[in-house]
Amino acid sequence: MLFKKFSYFATLVKKPKHVIAHIQGKVTHRSPTYLVIDCGGVGYSIQISLNTYENMGVNENMRLLTYLSIKEDSHTLFGFADEEERQLFMQLISVSGVGTNTARMILSSLKPAEIKLAILNGNWNLLKTIKGIGPKTAQRLVIDLQDKLKKVASPESLQTASFRSPAYDEALSALVMLGFNKAEAEKGLMKVKQQNPDSSVEQLVKLTLKNI
Repeated sequence: MLFKKFSYFATLVKKPKHVIAHIQGKVTHRSPTYLVIDCGGVGYSIQISLNTYENMGVNENMRLLTYLSIKEDSHTLFGFADEEERQLFMQLISVSGVGTNTARMILSSLKPAEIKLAILNGNWNLLKTIKGIGPKTAQRLVIDLQDKLKKVASPESLQTASFRSPAYDEALSALVMLGFNKAEAEKGLMKVKQQNPDSSVEQLVKLTLKNI
């Protein structure tokens, strides 16, 4: 009877988007997978992605946006450096077969912008390279989230997404390996791709080198 009451309560508290919206306090432990924040004398263990770890700096005091995952056998807090990552996390776990740990792995493997671009471009081949993501799950991520992301993505991100292709990605990698700054190389490559949409990798690299 007690277990049934707890299950009913758990069902109720799942409804709000953010039962705990954020945690702010002193960081007492820091690692690439989780950190502990002391808030009012209580230490909160918060699971994080590598993306959040790389963006949170080394400040002693910190404020992290959070998402509380409630299961029958555990309550787990996930923390995020910004709202973009938290919203993407929630979109990822809305896909059948993608749990909280898998979503965190996705966010640790690619930056939020790269994940969105892969989904917008239908690039499930990139998504399936992530540990724990098979071909079926990668395709499901694209099918379930592509339209949702198109509705909320900025025009700039959609414009960038329209240029992405295997040839574009290979050309960008080649330019970075040649020593060019990624942002500078991407800017020049986007201009060349717009003017020469059917160019090969070699052609894209050569034309971009003439423009940067």
